[in-house]
Amino acid sequence: MPVIVLTGARQVGKSTLLKHLLPQTELIVFDPLMDSGNARQDPELFLDQLKLPVILDEIQYVPELLPVIKRRVDLSKKPGEYWLTGSQNLNVLKNVSESLAGRAALLSLYPMNFSERYDDASA
Repeated sequence: MPVIVLTGARQVGKSTLLKHLLPQTELIVFDPLMDSGNARQDPELFLDQLKLPVILDEIQYVPELLPVIKRRVDLSKKPGEYWLTGSQNLNVLKNVSESLAGRAALLSLYPMNFSERYDDASA
C-alpha cells in the first residue's frame, strides 16, 4: 500500500517504532496549535518539499493533507511512500477511510500488557 497508517493511544511508541524501522526517513511531527511548514495553509507546497518516503506524525492535526496525499498516491502507486501516525483513533480512522479508501493499510499499536512489560527472561 502507498500509505501506512499506524494508530494507537498516546505514548504507546508509534513514532519510536517507525523511527526504528525507517531510520533514514524524515519524521515530521504535527501540533494542534502550530502549522508546521504551512501544511494547513498550503498542503500542496508542503508535500512538494518532502523527500519520500516520509513519516507524518499526528496526522489528525492536519486533515488538509489527506486529499493531496490521495491525489499523489493515485499517480505514483509506490508502496510505503507515506507513513502516518495518529493517536486520536476515531478521528484518524474516519478521515483516512474517507480520504484514502483503498490506498492505505491501517495498523493499530496497543500498549504492552503486564506480562510483556515484566516478562521474566529466566522463565
